[in-house]
Amino acid sequence: MTWSIVARDAESGVLGVAISSRVIAVGALCPWITAGVAALSSQSYTSPVAAERTLTNLARGLGFEAAIAKALEDDRGRDWRQIHGVDAEGSAFAYTGASCVDWCGHWTGDAVSVAGNMLAGPAVVEATASAWLDGNRRPFAHRLLTALEAGQTVGGDKRGQQSAALLVVGAEAHAEVDLRVDEHATPIAELRRIFDMFWAERRPYYATLPTRHDPSGIFEPEAREAFVAAFKAAAERGRLL
Repeated sequence: MTWSIVARDAESGVLGVAISSRVIAVGALCPWITAGVAALSSQSYTSPVAAERTLTNLARGLGFEAAIAKALEDDRGRDWRQIHGVDAEGSAFAYTGASCVDWCGHWTGDAVSVAGNMLAGPAVVEATASAWLDGNRRPFAHRLLTALEAGQTVGGDKRGQQSAALLVVGAEAHAEVDLRVDEHATPIAELRRIFDMFWAERRPYYATLPTRHDPSGIFEPEAREAFVAAFKAAAERGRLL
């Protein structure tokens, strides 16, 4: 039904999820991020309750296996669930229930987890993971999306395509990236188009927003316009990724 990549950026500590499926609005239910705790995707026969419980259990100090087991202990559908992710320290975890639809499985690495079910084959997870490992010079959000694109090139969801999402959360009140394509014939390609537009046009504005360190941000219109113009100029010169 779905595959996704969940990771932590070693340099900044931000957490992110990129995901795609042959269902409408996969980004509405599956990706979950709690800053300072973990990022995860609850997929297959998805359970938002299990996602919420797993994050709560991790925040309370339980280990990964115990956190997921406790989240699913009264869930009669536990064998149909798939939950995977990365905590705020970069440790990866994954659970694929015995009844998840073939092809199903997961892979975990340093600060990254890839998992899927009802896929064209194991090559989807392998290609996603390989692209992630090869992309360490890319900005974090680009790296996540590039990995998802690689999984689609080898088949993705075996039923086809419909929706995709990219969520990146750091230490601020706002997400760094929160983009979704809810219904599209080629949702990952459309997500790339929207992401590239966001990266060029909206990211400079995000840099002016209030932060926890500076709750005012840059709000005066002329100062904001000047900052955005300088940000874009620096990006064009390659000084900002």
